[in-house]
Amino acid sequence: MEKNMILWNRIIRVILAIIFLYLAITNDRIYWILDIVGIIFLITSTIGFCPLYKVAGFRTG
Repeated sequence: MEKNMILWNRIIRVILAIIFLYLAITNDRIYWILDIVGIIFLITSTIGFCPLYKVAGFRTG
């Protein structure tokens, strides 16, 4: 699997994931969709590959 995300993109995703997970946890799980998005952002930034970028033909790295 080829990496298609550059370092700054991965850092932004980690920051957003932390914010989303914090909001989801502190709001009594009302924002459960933020949990899902946050977890996806963490996974994709950890491995450096975004499947949606692959489908769209987009690449930052």
